[in-house]
Amino acid sequence: MQTADFVTTLFDGKSNPAKVTVAMTMALNAVKAGHSAMVLLMVEAVELGLPEAMDELDVGKPFEPVGDLLKAYLAGGGRIGICGSCMIHNGFTAEQMVPDYEIITAPEVVELLMASNGSLQIT
Repeated sequence: MQTADFVTTLFDGKSNPAKVTVAMTMALNAVKAGHSAMVLLMVEAVELGLPEAMDELDVGKPFEPVGDLLKAYLAGGGRIGICGSCMIHNGFTAEQMVPDYEIITAPEVVELLMASNGSLQIT
């Protein structure tokens, strides 16, 4: 697995669009600054791994809609990781997730965090 300079760990999903917005805003800014980045979807946030799940989230100005942030983040080389155990626990399968997102294990989460130069934990 490839590590990343900046890792954002997100625990909330659609129930807390403000936290999702902040996570994606910071991850996009890391990519814009030239850093490699990974957004880890854990616990309830794994629901955001479903196709178009982030498209409907918009907390309003001054923030951009999450769908727009995601598109720019991915276009800049940002990556999305999904906790495989959290995914299964929440009743999802890998086949339901966006194919380009990475299903990761607990040891890989630890490796990502330990190898990063910076991280943001949004709980």
